[in-house]
Amino acid sequence: MENTPLFWLGFNAFVIGLLLVDLLVFNRKAHEIKLREALGWSVFWVALSLCFNFLVYRTMGREAGLQWLTGYLVEKALSVDNLFVFLLIFNYFKVPSQYQHRILFWGVLGALILRAVFILVGGVLLAKFHFLIYLLGAFLVYTGIRMGLSVGEPEIDPENNPVVRFLSRHLPITRQMEGGKFFIKKDGLRFGTPLFVVLVMVETTDVVFAADSIPAILAITRDTFIVFTSNVFALLGLRAMYFALASMMRLFHYLHYGLSLILVFIGTKILFESIYPIPMPVALGVVGGLLVLSVAASVIWPKKEAEQRM
Repeated sequence: MENTPLFWLGFNAFVIGLLLVDLLVFNRKAHEIKLREALGWSVFWVALSLCFNFLVYRTMGREAGLQWLTGYLVEKALSVDNLFVFLLIFNYFKVPSQYQHRILFWGVLGALILRAVFILVGGVLLAKFHFLIYLLGAFLVYTGIRMGLSVGEPEIDPENNPVVRFLSRHLPITRQMEGGKFFIKKDGLRFGTPLFVVLVMVETTDVVFAADSIPAILAITRDTFIVFTSNVFALLGLRAMYFALASMMRLFHYLHYGLSLILVFIGTKILFESIYPIPMPVALGVVGGLLVLSVAASVIWPKKEAEQRM
C-alpha cells in the first residue's frame, strides 16, 4: 500500500462512493431505521474496517497495523459521546426518526472534511515544532480529568450557539419541519428549515469533539495515513452505530469514565515516552481493557430508575 497522491485520490473516491450508495440506493426513501437494520449496517462497517486494518497490517507491518487498530478503537469509543449529544439534539428539536439518517449523513460528510483539515494542520505543526507533542499530552490528561469529573447530561442550548445565532440573523427560518428539506422557497425568498438548524448544531458539535479525538489519535501515531484512514472508517459507521445504540446508550453509564481514563493514559504515554516508551501492543491492550471494563461495569451495576430520570 503506497502513500501516493494516486492512492489518496482512489481512497477518497472509494469513501465518497460508499456514502453515495448508502444515500441514493439503500436510503433513497426517508424511513425510520429499525434496530435490526442498524445492527446489520454496524456489522458491515466494522467488518469493512477490520478488512482495511488487515490490509494495513500486511502491507505496512505489525506496528502500523496495531497503531491503526488503536486509533480506530479510540475514535469509535469517543464517538459514543457524540452519539449521546446527537440524541439530545434530535430530542430537543423533535426531529422525526425518518429524517435523522439524512442529517447524520450530511453531518458525517462535513465531519470527514473537518477532520482532514485538523489532521493535516496538526501533523504539520507536530512535525515542525516537536515540543508541541508535550503540550498535546498535557491537554489530553487535562481533558480526561475534566471528562471524568463532569456529571450529568450536557446542555443543549441552540439560542446561545454562536453559529446558530449568526444563521438566524442572516437566514429566515421556518417554524415547522418541511418534510426532509433543509431549504424551501416562499414568495421568491429562500428559507432555512428547523432541519437545517439541527444540521448546523450537529456540525458545530463535531468541532468540539474533534478537538479531543484528533489529538488523541495524533498522540498514538503521527502517520497522516493511519490517522486519517482510521478516522474515516470510524466515522463511516457512526450513523449505523447511532441507531443501534440510541435506545441503549443510557445503559453504558460507566463508559464515560472509561473514556476519561483512556485520554489520561494516552496523554501520560506521550509525556513519559522519552523516559519509558510503552509498546503499542500494551497500549492497545490498555485501551481495549478500559473499554471492556467500563461496559461490563455498566451492565453489572446498572443505574437505578430514579437516577435515570434525574
